[in-house]
Amino acid sequence: MAERYRCIMLFGAPGVGKGTQGKMLGELEGFVHLATGDMFRGLDQESELGQEFLKYSTRGELVPDEFTVRLWQQHVADLVGNGHYDPSRDILFLDGIPRTVTQAEKLDPLVEPLAVVHLRAQDLDEMVHRMKLRAEKEGRPDDADEAVIRRRFEVYEEETSPVLGHYDAGLILEIDAIGSIEEVFDRIQEALKSVEDEQLSGTSR
Repeated sequence: MAERYRCIMLFGAPGVGKGTQGKMLGELEGFVHLATGDMFRGLDQESELGQEFLKYSTRGELVPDEFTVRLWQQHVADLVGNGHYDPSRDILFLDGIPRTVTQAEKLDPLVEPLAVVHLRAQDLDEMVHRMKLRAEKEGRPDDADEAVIRRRFEVYEEETSPVLGHYDAGLILEIDAIGSIEEVFDRIQEALKSVEDEQLSGTSR
């Protein structure tokens, strides 16, 4: 079996700030941020793959597992091919995958999780408000409809939240996601310092 990609997984409900934190963490030396949301939105909407993605996203539903993992593998291969990711040196920050237990099982032979950063926010209304503001700012039609937003939270609780149980509890780092971007970023960095893995030593500093 080929060597697995070393990674840190970002988990949390929609609007909790995974993308923002992932981008900042991906700028640290030795890390590469890979967000499936950006990957999907980068699809040509007129293409077959783009149309298949829109069919699900506009209803607030998850894209099928097989489609997601296949596209993810291709995306990683492209990152390696264009020199944006070196598996022998870099650690991936995975943002948006796995979103189901089936995806987690499909990724097991492909990735080596070093930690799972779980961003938590208890205020659902605050999360909905955040997503509406983001939709206005970034022109995301899939985030503008409150009914679709709330459906995404339901899907998260039903299908994505159980994914945490797939991984060793010792890998999971619980992070309070309420506060300024900088405060949350500092909490994540501090938590990663406690990860007793020499592969992280000197990489996240």
